[in-house]
Amino acid sequence: MRRSFSVALERYGYEMTAAADGLTGLELFRDEDFDLLILDVMLPGLDGIGLCRRVRETSLVPVLMMSARGDGLDVVAGLEAGADDYVVKPVDTYVLVARIRSLLRRATYAPAPGPERAADEGAPSEGEVLAFGDLTIDTGGLEVFVSGSPVALTPTELKLLLEFAAHPGVVLERHTLLRDVWEYGWDGDSRVVDLCVQRLRRKLGRDRIETVRGFGYKLRR
Repeated sequence: MRRSFSVALERYGYEMTAAADGLTGLELFRDEDFDLLILDVMLPGLDGIGLCRRVRETSLVPVLMMSARGDGLDVVAGLEAGADDYVVKPVDTYVLVARIRSLLRRATYAPAPGPERAADEGAPSEGEVLAFGDLTIDTGGLEVFVSGSPVALTPTELKLLLEFAAHPGVVLERHTLLRDVWEYGWDGDSRVVDLCVQRLRRKLGRDRIETVRGFGYKLRR
């Protein structure tokens, strides 16, 4: 599977480096620069979840987790460990490529007031600094501060926060966030939203993002 995915993704123009186990993958990650990691949960030696935790100790690189069980605890554990998204094996190459492209777009995200954003009166303009209590968001520099201290967010966490900041006090439904942040063109697994919100709460403060039961989430003004 590793070889077949490497060949398929190279045909799409990606440069691939493959590792047969988690410890080798960790060594490669420390020795080279990567734009994105694809981690199988069931890696030998150091599994994908453990590898993801080790990566998150030093890096915000986008991580796509690959699981054999779509509704198992390993999906939740992978997202809690810091993965940005996941796919379930077996996965078609075109689905994998779509997820990769979405993650790479988030990693190079720069909010610009395009036609759709400009039409949204609540959307922050480029370079605007937003403040919500002790939370400050520099939308131009893509920097986040809590009580003046910088907060490191993954690209997905940052884009999710910017989506909330564009609609302060407005309840955003999970399927809306899946569409606008994860770029799912269909109803995806809302666990990716819930667990990313949990990670944001740990970094920003638990009361900053409010749960509206039965609907979704909103950023408190």
